[in-house]
Amino acid sequence: MKTVTRIFLTLVLGLVAGTMFQPVESKAETMLWRVKSLYPYRVQLEFYSENRKFEWPGGGQAYAENDSRTHRFSLTCNAGEKICLGAWVTGNAEKYWGVGLHNKYGCSNCCFTCGDSEIPRQVLE
Repeated sequence: MKTVTRIFLTLVLGLVAGTMFQPVESKAETMLWRVKSLYPYRVQLEFYSENRKFEWPGGGQAYAENDSRTHRFSLTCNAGEKICLGAWVTGNAEKYWGVGLHNKYGCSNCCFTCGDSEIPRQVLE
């Protein structure tokens, strides 16, 4: 009888644990950012997730803005994820826009939700 009870409890606990720890599926979305730098010197930028430890382009890299053209950045993100722009002058992270290098600062208009709407062009002046 003890063996049957143990087997039964093991099955029940396995089922309960299996339903509690199902992976959360997020729908992948694409966010299109348009960024234009009017600053006279080179600028670098990254995008930071506020919901998970993730950044674009990632791997210790940053996108370079070396001219005054509008550049487009297409990010694959999770629906509902909050993404923020951080930009700084190459070689001088004290001059920054948005959340800056390493998502260090706050901002009022540099974060948007993945999948919600069109993102207005960001101009770095």
